[in-house]
Amino acid sequence: MKSINEIEQNKDIRAKIEELSEPEYQVFTSKLLPGVSNIIGVRLPKLRKIAKEIAKGDWRTYLEYASDESYEEIMLQGMVIGYVKGSLQERIPFIEKFVEKIDNWSVCDSFCSGLKVTKIYSEEMWLFLQSFFQMQGEFEVRFGVVMLLNYYLDEAYIEPVCKIFDTIRHDGYYVKMAVAWAISIYYVKFPEAMETYLKRNKLDDFTYRKALQKICESRAVDNEKKERIRNFKK
Repeated sequence: MKSINEIEQNKDIRAKIEELSEPEYQVFTSKLLPGVSNIIGVRLPKLRKIAKEIAKGDWRTYLEYASDESYEEIMLQGMVIGYVKGSLQERIPFIEKFVEKIDNWSVCDSFCSGLKVTKIYSEEMWLFLQSFFQMQGEFEVRFGVVMLLNYYLDEAYIEPVCKIFDTIRHDGYYVKMAVAWAISIYYVKFPEAMETYLKRNKLDDFTYRKALQKICESRAVDNEKKERIRNFKK
């Protein structure tokens, strides 16, 4: 049960967020996130400023009792987890709890980009992520995939990452698009290895086609490689 202090803290944070809202930006963001109805309309740099201040204080209590009423309040929690000082192990319970709240690609991808602690604890995070690839929740799986393309774009991880892509069996649109996106990002850096993978992959047809499409749309891929990729179509 929330105490008077926690209730007041949530009211103060909500008031700050509402003060920073921009009607035009609310409309813009809503168009990008169909189905998300609790958007106030605050630009992410302004939310990050609030998050940094919270992370300097009693962030554990804040995260324990933070309000989930708006898109911005949920986004803010993810930012705080990224900004706090401390080990990965200390953050794991908060990461697990937060991932359960994710219900759109924007919160998911922003949260992943903010977990820069992964660069310090890459092996520990790798082990932690393994359970997410077979979960039932669409954004739980997407979280795992986006973490791969953010922090494991390394030659040593190509083979295990591709094996993960092949084992994901989730019908969610945002899972399939995340896998396609990740494959295109890996292709830019490791074209030969990824072409080998694409010739023997176990992806579903939709994800496979989207991966090829994203590679061909990438400005970082030259025309010769794009032409080869077009010939990969099943």
